[in-house]
Amino acid sequence: MCGIVGYLGHRNTMEVLLKGLTALEYRGYDSAGVSFIQGGELKLIKRKGKVSELKKAVAEAGYTLDSDKGNNIHAGIGHTRWATHGAPSDENSHPHLSMNGKICVVHNGIIENYAELRRFLTKKGYVFASDTDTEVAAQLIEYYYERRDESDIEAAVRAALQDIIGSYALVVLCSDIPDMIICAKKDNPVIIGVGEDENIVASDVLAVMEYTKDVIYMEDNCILTMTRDQIEIKDIFGEKVEYKTEKIEWDADTAQKGGYKHFMMKEMFEEPKAFESTVISKIRNNDIVLEGFDVDAEYLSGIKNINIIACGTAYHAGCVGKYLIEKLCRIPVVCTVASEFCYSDPIIDDSTLTIVISQSGETLDTRNAMREAKNRGSKTLAIVNVIGSTIAREADNVIYTSAGPEISVASTKAYVTQLGVMYLIAFKFAHILGKLSDDRYIALQKELLDIPGKLTAILEKQNEIQRFASTQFNADSIFFIGRGLDYFLSMEASLKLKEISYIHSESYPGGELKHGTIALIEEGTLVVSPITQPELSGKMESNIKEVSTRGATVLVIIPEKLADTAFSCDVKFIIPNSDELLTPILGVLPCQLFAYYMAVNKGCDVDKPRNLAKSVTVE
Repeated sequence: MCGIVGYLGHRNTMEVLLKGLTALEYRGYDSAGVSFIQGGELKLIKRKGKVSELKKAVAEAGYTLDSDKGNNIHAGIGHTRWATHGAPSDENSHPHLSMNGKICVVHNGIIENYAELRRFLTKKGYVFASDTDTEVAAQLIEYYYERRDESDIEAAVRAALQDIIGSYALVVLCSDIPDMIICAKKDNPVIIGVGEDENIVASDVLAVMEYTKDVIYMEDNCILTMTRDQIEIKDIFGEKVEYKTEKIEWDADTAQKGGYKHFMMKEMFEEPKAFESTVISKIRNNDIVLEGFDVDAEYLSGIKNINIIACGTAYHAGCVGKYLIEKLCRIPVVCTVASEFCYSDPIIDDSTLTIVISQSGETLDTRNAMREAKNRGSKTLAIVNVIGSTIAREADNVIYTSAGPEISVASTKAYVTQLGVMYLIAFKFAHILGKLSDDRYIALQKELLDIPGKLTAILEKQNEIQRFASTQFNADSIFFIGRGLDYFLSMEASLKLKEISYIHSESYPGGELKHGTIALIEEGTLVVSPITQPELSGKMESNIKEVSTRGATVLVIIPEKLADTAFSCDVKFIIPNSDELLTPILGVLPCQLFAYYMAVNKGCDVDKPRNLAKSVTVE
C-alpha cells in the first residue's frame, strides 16, 4: 500500500527520495511527502495529491534536483500515503514531526491502539497536528527520547514499540543524529539497499534497484540502525541479528513504460514472455520439475485435503487451481478468500496442504492465513513473484513465478503466471498419483509450452476488442456469465473491469441467471460470456439466448473450433484452440484488453485506479 524510501549517501538526497517515491506510485496513494535533516534541523515538505504536487512544492522551496541546496542534506525519508486514519490532506500526509521538531517518522501499517496512546500523550501535554495514527508514533518516540538521561534514539524507538500494538514499517529521523536512520518492522515489508558509501531503505525493491542490486530483506520484530557506511540490525530486546545480502534479479529497465501509454498495456504485451519464463524452466525432459518443492508419491500419500488461500485476482487463480486439482487428482480442495480464512475455524491438520498465492508475497491477509494454517499443523506451499518476500520466507516450500515487476495496480501478467504454476502443480500431482498417463502428461506439457505463441496471436487482434469497447464504454452495468472454468474466468474479467473503469460489473454462473439475476437484464445491458468448453456450449447458448431476447448486447469469447457455432450474440471474439483445460489462460487476455480500452475511453487513470493499492499490507 503506502510507499517508503529513506536515504543516506553521496548522491543528491532529494533526487533519490523523489525518484524513489515516483517508482512507488504504482502501489496506490493519496498524498506524498519528504523530510530531511539540513543544518541540524528537521525540515518537512508534504502535499495532498500526486508526487507531481510534492515535486512542485519541493521546487518552490528551492530544492531543484541539480542545485547545491539539495546536496548538503544529511539523511532523508519520503512517503506516499494511502489513507487509513484521517482523510487525505496536507496535515495528514506523512512524514509526521514530533511536537518539539526533533523526531520525524513515516509509517506503513496500522497502530491499533493509537487512540489509547493519543489520550496518554495528550495528558502529558502533547499537541497533535493530524488525525493519523502515525503521529502517535512520532510523539511517543519523542516522549521516551526526552525522558532518558542520555539521548539514545534507538532505545527510545525500542521503548515506544513496547507500547504499540499493530503493524508497522516505521522509519525515524532524529535531528540530534543527522547521519542516521532508524527503522522498525512488523508485518510490513522493508528492503535495505546496500551500496558503496550509501545505504537506502524502502518498502519495495523498485525504489532501490537503480542504485544497488544488493539488498537485505528485514525480518519482523527487528530494528535497523543505518548510516551511509554501516548497517546494524537488532531485535526489539537489543540483541544483534544476523542477516544476509541477496541479489535483485530484476532489471531497472523493466520498471519503465518502454513506449507504451500505460504500464497495464505494456504488461499485457509481456504476458507471453512472462508465462514462458515461468513455465519453460520447470518443464524438462518430458517432466515437470517444481524447484523449491520436492514433491513425490510419499509426500502426496500424506495429503488428504488441500486449502488454497488468496485475495482478489490471486483468489481467482486459486479457483482455477481448485477445479484442476479436484478434476485431475481427485483430492478435495477448498479455495478461500484469505481475509475470511482465519475466522472460519478451518478444518486443518498435518494431512492438509495449504497453498497460498500472492503476487507481492507481502499480502497481510494471506500471510496471516498461512500462519494460522501452519499453527494448526498444515504443510504450506507459497506461489509468489518476489524472491525474499515474507510469505516466501515463511512457507515450507515456495514456487516463484517469473512475471518480473508489475507496476499497474490491476494485475495482468502476474495473474497468467499464477495460473501457469497452478497448472504445473495439478499436472505434476496427477501424474505422480497415477491419474494422468505418461502420454497425456507429456501432451499437456506441450500445450503449456504453446501458450505464449497463442497469447501473442490474441494481442495481434487487440483492435477488435478496442473497436467493441469504443461502442460500449458508457455502459452503466455489465454482466459476465460462464460455466465451469469459464465462470472463474468471468470472475477475473469482472474484477478487472470494475477495478480500472469504475463500471459496475458482476460475474455469475450461467445457470444462476434464472435464480434472480435475469431481473436486472434490460434493453442495452451488456453481457460478456466466455464459452470455451464445447460440452457446455449448448447450455451457455440457452443462457445467452435468455438475455439476448430481453434486449441485452452479448459478446462471446470462443475458441476457433466453435467459430462456426450459432450463438445468440452480437459479437464474437475468437481465441486460438487449446486443450479445454487451458482456456482460462487464453480467455482472460481479451477480457483484460476489454477492461483496458473501456477505462481508456472513459478517461480513467488506468495504472493507478482510485482507492486501490497494489500491495495490501493492512487487514
